[in-house]
Amino acid sequence: MTLLNAVVALLMLAGLAGAVLPMLPGTPLIFAGALLYAYATDFGTIGMGRLAILALLAVVSSALEYVAGATGARKFGGSRAAVIGAVIGAVAGLAWPPFGLLVGPFIGAVAGEFLRTRELARSVRAGMGTAVGVLGGVLSHLALALVMVVLFVWWVTRG
Repeated sequence: MTLLNAVVALLMLAGLAGAVLPMLPGTPLIFAGALLYAYATDFGTIGMGRLAILALLAVVSSALEYVAGATGARKFGGSRAAVIGAVIGAVAGLAWPPFGLLVGPFIGAVAGEFLRTRELARSVRAGMGTAVGVLGGVLSHLALALVMVVLFVWWVTRG
């Protein structure tokens, strides 16, 4: 059991790190740790219902993180072009972690909006909205990752 607990703890810690570092899949790692624990303990403490809750939290967390940048661009007055630019910038930003995922969507949103409107101030505002959205997405991902770990620890220690 000690090796199992160590592996699960490492997966959970890597998942928490992955909630803020773009190259690690945060909540999927946490879910993988819970699934490993459940399987190794014959689904005694962590059963299918609890795994379903953790899976739902992982899916919601990942979705929030990816949608947040585009939502931020729209909330700050960006057009569809800014949203498309933010998505393209996010994909391009994957090449320069961790800052590429914040700077890439910003530059993409600014470029997309500028190509459409030729208004620099409006374009920068859309880019700022994207950056705020991305940051909000990361914070929501981290918060849900913490909730997942706390629930798992609670369930394992309380039965």
